[in-house]
Amino acid sequence: MIKTRCWIFPFIGILLTGIVRAEDSGLITVDLSSGHAANTFLPNQAFGAGLDGLEKGDVTRLYTADNIRQMKSAGFKPISYRLRTELGIEVWHWNEKGVWSNPKRQEGYWVSNDHSAQPIMVTHGYRLPRRGNTFDQAGNNGYSRLDDNDPKTFWKSNPYLDQHYTGEDNALHPQWVVIDFGQRIDVNAARILWGTPYATFYQFEYWDGVDPIYLNENPPDSRWRLFQNGDMVDKAKTNEVLLLSQEFISARYVRILLTKASAKAPIKSRDIRDGLGYAIRELYFGTLDDKGRFHDEIRHGKHKDKQTIIYTSSTDPWHRVSDKDPNVEQPGFDLIMRSGLSNHLPILTPVGLLYDTPENSAAEIRFLKSRGYPVTQIEMGEEPDGQYITPEDYGALYRQWAKIIHKINPRLKLGGPGFQTDIDGWHAWPDAQGNSSWMNRFLNDLRIHHRLEDFNFFSFEWYPFDGICDPAAPQLAKAPELLDKVMQSLRQDGVPANIPWIITEYGYSAFAGRTEVEIPSALLNAEIVGQFLSLGGHTAYLYGYQPNTPILEPETCDQWGNLMLFLADDKGRIRAPMPTYYGAKLLTQAWAQPVNRLHRLYPASSNLKNDQGQPLVTAYAVYRPDHQWALMLINKSPQQAQSVTIRFLQSSDKEIAFLKGKLDIFQYSPKQYAWHSQGEQGYPTRSNPPEHFTIQSAAASTPITLPAYSLTIVRGQGPVPGDSIHPDPAP
Repeated sequence: MIKTRCWIFPFIGILLTGIVRAEDSGLITVDLSSGHAANTFLPNQAFGAGLDGLEKGDVTRLYTADNIRQMKSAGFKPISYRLRTELGIEVWHWNEKGVWSNPKRQEGYWVSNDHSAQPIMVTHGYRLPRRGNTFDQAGNNGYSRLDDNDPKTFWKSNPYLDQHYTGEDNALHPQWVVIDFGQRIDVNAARILWGTPYATFYQFEYWDGVDPIYLNENPPDSRWRLFQNGDMVDKAKTNEVLLLSQEFISARYVRILLTKASAKAPIKSRDIRDGLGYAIRELYFGTLDDKGRFHDEIRHGKHKDKQTIIYTSSTDPWHRVSDKDPNVEQPGFDLIMRSGLSNHLPILTPVGLLYDTPENSAAEIRFLKSRGYPVTQIEMGEEPDGQYITPEDYGALYRQWAKIIHKINPRLKLGGPGFQTDIDGWHAWPDAQGNSSWMNRFLNDLRIHHRLEDFNFFSFEWYPFDGICDPAAPQLAKAPELLDKVMQSLRQDGVPANIPWIITEYGYSAFAGRTEVEIPSALLNAEIVGQFLSLGGHTAYLYGYQPNTPILEPETCDQWGNLMLFLADDKGRIRAPMPTYYGAKLLTQAWAQPVNRLHRLYPASSNLKNDQGQPLVTAYAVYRPDHQWALMLINKSPQQAQSVTIRFLQSSDKEIAFLKGKLDIFQYSPKQYAWHSQGEQGYPTRSNPPEHFTIQSAAASTPITLPAYSLTIVRGQGPVPGDSIHPDPAP
């Protein structure tokens, strides 16, 4: 159900080095010396959850009144609508009623109706028959038309990236095809079976480096190099074998760069989009021997596992009624809005961008407006980095969509790009100036076109760990430095600090595994939110709001898990709460005060560290509207309890203050939870709420014991921050 994800096994018995003994009390210091909070937040904005596409029948099974009631009890407020179709190279029919550009044949470019007499409860995606990528980021059950051994099919680039729509020369938005042979082979010849429209100028290149797809793995001087005879002019008409170089070139990756188009449409075409961009029916790459015989090294077949891997710059959103994907469902807007899950708050709403038309997105905005649904933020597409689009191409689409959306509602806040997680930052192939920063180049594109005012929030996803068999304890220790590094990098890239920064999805990993059904999942989720808000973040949306079941991914490690608040039974009913649920309740209802009033975050640190200098205990301190302090303390040691004392460093003359009077303590640890591994039938043998107890008369030296692998909230009276004496602004 939902997205597949790989797992990380926690190996509970592994100890971090440098553990402080339980009898040696650690020190938690809340720093008030600057006189102002590190950040402020409103719970109705800060604590969100995401709703994603599901598998066939799951929308009806999961969106029941009882499931919704229990989901809402976690305390999340705003909703982020995730667009699985965008990841699966599909067009989203957000309303199943609409108009085809060729209605007689029920094919072409789709626009959903901007009205509906009936509630829209379930919607679907439609596969793109002109697809170029071998892989996608969703079900991954499609294939490329460039090497499917069928000359009747073809890949075609996105017509909205043609100069007809961009207003810029096609050379500024070159389209491309990258072939990955899987290993280095000898290459010196190619053949392209062109479709219509075709390229009138293009280049053949090979990658001099490690991997052009995962750029962070390459040495600094890696780049695309032109084959000796790589420049091609008006060679598309003959479909002949082309000699690229006299000598064999050893390469794993080759690229075709397309910069000038024929602008010719197929015979009998009546839609201008049919003649924009580039179309290729089949690709052949290999060697030309001394007898003039061509040896093709590409594997051809109608299945991703039977093809040579291919990546493309974009895909034409043209499709047919027969391309409906019956196995994927998106919950309808009316279902979400009327379910109560949105808490009558604006939802972060997506529009299809990479595989859609601006007219379909405009109709979506008109529909939401006519329904009177609260929408203020529009996310422009999803995960463009995972779809390999260049920042300039994303910018060209972004600007087209922004123009038509703002004609309908100029008050809407637009943003994105909804990056996939990359702990090393987001990069593209270097441009002519050597700039490889994806975000910096996208912002430059908006700035050059005087459209920076259309970028109103920045969004990304955060799943910090891909390790499939790694122990959880070292990962938990490393987690804060990863997010801090990425946030610093984004600031250096020029992401404006005066717009909201949003994590549209967060969780332990983008893959499935046992750690996600164990205590570490609750610890990391709480850490992500506490740290992100402390660093200036605006909203964080948990992924895994819907009930779910364990899955196995990948099969190299026999452990099952998934991102989920609740375990579901075989009928979709909630069976048991998971650690993520109880961790969320502590965050939204014990750490924060569950009222929509201003909360103030202050820096907090721990002196309990391991030999690498990483904190064994992390702390996040909030001053609540009820004038209580709440400290969220995370003990990352899988076996060792920690004893800590909390103090406040004040601004006046570095004097020290402490919590006083009655303290409320909430704790969640393996005492409350245990998982029984049994494949997809795994279940909690113990799943109890956090423990709550009080200390009636806290003194300066009162230690608090944090159980191993635990999340603790300490709440009580303490010093009044200097910047809290002013009235709270209205929410």
